[in-house]
Amino acid sequence: MNKKAINIAIDGYSSCGKSSIAKEISRNFNMIYVDSGAMYRAITLFCLEKNIINDKKFDESKVVELLNQIEIKYNYNINANISEIFLNGVNVENKIRSKKVSQFVSKISQIHEVRKKLIKIQKDISLNKNVVMDGRDIATKVMPNADLKFFITADVKIRAKRRYDELKTSDKSLTFSEVLYNLNERDNDDVNREINPLIKSKDAIVIDNTSLNFAQQNELIFNYIHNVTT
Repeated sequence: MNKKAINIAIDGYSSCGKSSIAKEISRNFNMIYVDSGAMYRAITLFCLEKNIINDKKFDESKVVELLNQIEIKYNYNINANISEIFLNGVNVENKIRSKKVSQFVSKISQIHEVRKKLIKIQKDISLNKNVVMDGRDIATKVMPNADLKFFITADVKIRAKRRYDELKTSDKSLTFSEVLYNLNERDNDDVNREINPLIKSKDAIVIDNTSLNFAQQNELIFNYIHNVTT
């Protein structure tokens, strides 16, 4: 970073482009990037592979019981210039983005013990300066003392369209209606969950990117960062 090292918290609704924003901040300001949502996805993937959750059952007690078998770490990929998530020593960066994981991740993230485990990991990472982290409760729970806090939002249909365009080439069976339904369900779960619901921190800067392209959004956010770091 140019002069001053800072921490940046990015919260907001699902599929608002939080990870893309955080990655651009990481690249342009030489910051460590942590995708907190990927951690919840990794635990969801573990539960799916262990058949703890599927279309017919959701065994919350079994999830809690097996949490101590789950190790989550980030490794920096020099060639790709990104941090990749590892589940029990295996790179699962691509596996955690599947439709099946997306279907259950909000349910997993509502479990108190899951959130407690992952928030502890996230807080430990944020003790280092020069971290940008995105998720649902980063500014309110994980990094309440972050130097900059952004809350990203957009119209749900716009978010669904962006998500559908991103996934349709890899999943030919996927429909826009499925994506829209999933996002509405996730929004409802995130806002209404009992443990650490999605809320906007009082000192967060709201970025509504419904009508902004990626370059416009980045310019807006980068200006805020430059003002704090120079």
